Amino acid sequence: MLSMMQDWPLRVTSIIDHAAKYHAQRPVIGRSVEGPIVTSSWAEVREKALRLTQALGRLGIKPGDVIGCMAWNTVRHMEVWYGVPGAGAVLHSLNPRLSREQLIYIINHAEDRWIFCDLDVVPVLEGLAGDLPRVAGYVVMTDRAHMPETSLPNAHCYEEIVAAETGDGGWVPVDERAACGICYTSGTTGEPKGVVYGHRSNVLHAMCFVQVDMLGLSCNDVMMPVVPLFHANGWSTGFSAPLAGSGMVLPGRHLDPASLYEMLGHGVTVTAAVPTVWLMLLAHLRENGLKLPDLERVVIGGSSCPRAVIEAFQDDYGVRVLHAWGMTETSPLGTLCSFKPEVRSRGSDGQLDCQLTVGHPPFTVDLAIRDDDGNALPWDGETQGRLQIRGPGVVRRYLKKDEDAADAENWFDTGDAATIDPLGYVRITDRFKDVIKSGGEWISSIEMENFALGHPDVAEAAAVGIPHPKWDERPVLVVVPQPGKQPPADEIIERLKPHFAKWQLPDDVVYVDEIPHTATGKISKLKLRQMLDEMDYRLPDQH
Repeated sequence: MLSMMQDWPLRVTSIIDHAAKYHAQRPVIGRSVEGPIVTSSWAEVREKALRLTQALGRLGIKPGDVIGCMAWNTVRHMEVWYGVPGAGAVLHSLNPRLSREQLIYIINHAEDRWIFCDLDVVPVLEGLAGDLPRVAGYVVMTDRAHMPETSLPNAHCYEEIVAAETGDGGWVPVDERAACGICYTSGTTGEPKGVVYGHRSNVLHAMCFVQVDMLGLSCNDVMMPVVPLFHANGWSTGFSAPLAGSGMVLPGRHLDPASLYEMLGHGVTVTAAVPTVWLMLLAHLRENGLKLPDLERVVIGGSSCPRAVIEAFQDDYGVRVLHAWGMTETSPLGTLCSFKPEVRSRGSDGQLDCQLTVGHPPFTVDLAIRDDDGNALPWDGETQGRLQIRGPGVVRRYLKKDEDAADAENWFDTGDAATIDPLGYVRITDRFKDVIKSGGEWISSIEMENFALGHPDVAEAAAVGIPHPKWDERPVLVVVPQPGKQPPADEIIERLKPHFAKWQLPDDVVYVDEIPHTATGKISKLKLRQMLDEMDYRLPDQH
């Protein structure tokens, strides 16, 4: 016997339909690229998305066509977020901070038919357009008053093409397994790889993300995604907030501490970003004696969160930290650190120790750690191995690749070195390509960086392995001091001693004005090693 329940396809447009019907007036507030802060609602976002769906049909877009979007976190971006998949098309999120070569590659590789762009990134696309033969035209996401003179071929004004439609045509029905979004990996070890999300996978992922033991999002919350919508599927915030009926605040392009603090003032209860953003915000709060009266919890992911950041948010501002882990390939949520009953019984110090892990997975995510030969390793919290993941939101194959990215049992190797404890909490110890191996033993660069950041005069830290003739590699700690400070190397190393064996301690501390980052804000160990090479850096015993 088969089920006699109704067939209700899981399309992302059902999310915005629900939000507009049952949470119609929930505010959607954003800083526009033109400057002013604008206020919309889920009902208005849906109406304009429906108009955009109609406009795309008029532009010749058919189901399965790929539409690029190079835009910041704005209300218009949310309209495009639903209007493009509503037309049966596939939204390809473009990071304007990528290099010219990377952008040309991914736009051509994905075969973008049209590109939507914010007003201030028009010059970026003008410099690429001659190398994008498949792109039929461009839509500048602004109104007629701000529409620029541009060399972009076949350029249209967003507000004009949307206003010309009635929006009464409805969504274009597609199979729930049809593609609805594409994000590319950063390409640090080769060409960027396309990860294609489906309607079904995005809906399931959003439903898991809002669970109480994950983000715990509700209609009483106001979510502000600081993480860009073009980064790793927008961390699902563009789907999760309307699914839960939450309000939304979109900070636009300017992510400096003062601008973020202003936007937090719109009643934001939940926000999400990488640790570097929070380090800058915390410094701004301290310098100006500011508080966070509405903010209740912050999701910190993208890279490991230092203990000092967790303590500062929770002890000084009463804001709960939710340490999370995921990847572009995992939609992106893999784990989030909420407390199981066994952790709650440990007291505050034990709970804080747990928060240094990236937590446990939600339903629909399955994890394993294995050795290099594929053998399963014990979940004892000590044994390190290759972290593997599977589930309906995990990549099976990259775009236009013949071989599956996952094995025959759907296990995808994340490239992360990790431990898992008996309760299922994951601790990321390093990226395998970044792990420091000295005398055949692993040294965690992540833990070294995080403990170094506990020194009040350290603004940022990165640990890398430097080739050594006897030990293979030796760790060196690269430090950006706080403005006007120069913390002595022996003070920093003293901070590390309780947590590392003597042989694991860094051989040197190198001071720099800036540590290089990737286009998504993570520390680039590749560029950092290149920088040290250009400095002709040598270990102390090799001068």
